[in-house]
Amino acid sequence: MRDVNILANRILDWVEKKPNLDVLTFVTIDQDGNFVDEVRTYQQLWDNAQRWAAWLKAKGMQKGDAFAMIMANHPEFVELMVASSILGTVFVPIDPRTKGEKLHYMVNFAKCKGIVVADYALAQVEAANKDGDDLWTVTLGVVSGDYTRAENILAETAPTPALAVASTDPRATMQILYTSGTTGDPKAILSSYSRYASSAILGDVLGLTAEDRPYTGLSLTHVNAQVITLGVTLTHGLRGVISRKFTKSRLWDLTREYGCTWFNLLGGMTTAIYAEAPKENDADNPVRIILSAGMPAAIWEDFSNRFDVKLNEFYGAAEGGITFNPAGVGPVGSCGQSSPTMEMKIFDEQDQECETGEVGEICFRNVDGSSQDVKYFRNKEATEKKTQGGWLRMGDMGHVDKDGWLFFHYRKGGAIRRNGDFIDPGFVENALAQVDCIDDVFVYGVPAASGAPGEKDVVAAIVVTEPFEAGQIFAVAREKLEANFVPSYLQVVSEIPKTASEKPQERVLLETFSVDADNVCLAV
Repeated sequence: MRDVNILANRILDWVEKKPNLDVLTFVTIDQDGNFVDEVRTYQQLWDNAQRWAAWLKAKGMQKGDAFAMIMANHPEFVELMVASSILGTVFVPIDPRTKGEKLHYMVNFAKCKGIVVADYALAQVEAANKDGDDLWTVTLGVVSGDYTRAENILAETAPTPALAVASTDPRATMQILYTSGTTGDPKAILSSYSRYASSAILGDVLGLTAEDRPYTGLSLTHVNAQVITLGVTLTHGLRGVISRKFTKSRLWDLTREYGCTWFNLLGGMTTAIYAEAPKENDADNPVRIILSAGMPAAIWEDFSNRFDVKLNEFYGAAEGGITFNPAGVGPVGSCGQSSPTMEMKIFDEQDQECETGEVGEICFRNVDGSSQDVKYFRNKEATEKKTQGGWLRMGDMGHVDKDGWLFFHYRKGGAIRRNGDFIDPGFVENALAQVDCIDDVFVYGVPAASGAPGEKDVVAAIVVTEPFEAGQIFAVAREKLEANFVPSYLQVVSEIPKTASEKPQERVLLETFSVDADNVCLAV
């Protein structure tokens, strides 16, 4: 009996049950604003995965070998996931916006033997390959040059008989997932087949049925889209919809067009969606459930009412640890309680358990007392630090109330302390997001001009529509916020730099911030 915890076996199992089900619909938006889609049935997914696997095998790829996938959300991404599972190789998803030294590091650190890259990211790959590394390269899309093209591989006849699934151990590494690397070189997480298969529990927690249709516009190179949305779709046999990129302006139109009933929403996206001008048909959509991570408490109920959706909040990371706050169960603003299989505690700097309401580091371990299985590739020190004392150290600060509900505060080491107060960026972002001329906003801190140790001034990085007046924005901030929460600076940018999971990249904004810069406005 085949083990369906192995991805390739899972797909083969569905091929035998529902070969013609349109399991995945990939959507792009053309220049005229029309939705253009490309569908994969289970049979098509399997046949194309066989074609990819045959090519990879002919290229000499063996069990345990790694290759990089640098692309946005294309059907080929999922086909390659399955192909890798057939061969027992390891795939390394990389955000196609990655460039330069970071891209070079990620490809080489994971010991990739080759790359499958979309045309829009090829120039970055060529520029990053400064050492002329001997890597095979497959291109997706229209490119010039002597490259193997994905369309030619997929034009080949699928192997007969089909290649047998070489992956047999669900604990084996399925992929290498990189962390965001906001404080240095990204760490490489070794993620197993069984970890991927565990995504099935999310569908049960949310109460999904065969009639539900998941949607994501998050990047498949990140755990949220790949595990939460795609993983639930494949394990539960649903009909998923995946857009090439996230679109806040066409989000609700897309869900109406394809009948999507739930999607995963991250904190960096909520204020952007909420900042869109209200429409009469906001609540006229098929979405019944949103699984959010970081929904600001200040807009929680308004968001739910405006779009007529049930908000389920969660907290977690690619390394493990997870909490849920089902709709209508826990308090507004809480990211939930730990699952029955896990124990959660909050520890202070002396590694002592915090009292109720006291802020400390969020930590997890298995309910039987064993540590979560976390392994960073080629980084034993980071692995040991992450699981010090048998607890998974999340690096995030929070507190629990008397009933055990978790409230997230900030990333460890990244708090904004101003005049002795700790500033919640979410409150500032919510206030500014409602200003008509602001299209997107992210709030962070810079060392205080006063020079006070540990103190920071507040910066609001904003994307604006012309015209705008800095004085008007500061006036709104003063009207809606406490004095210490009012930004010291407005940093006007063309876009908020974000990771594949739509998480704003504070480091990039910090690098370009200067009090004397033309795009920085001081409080007036």
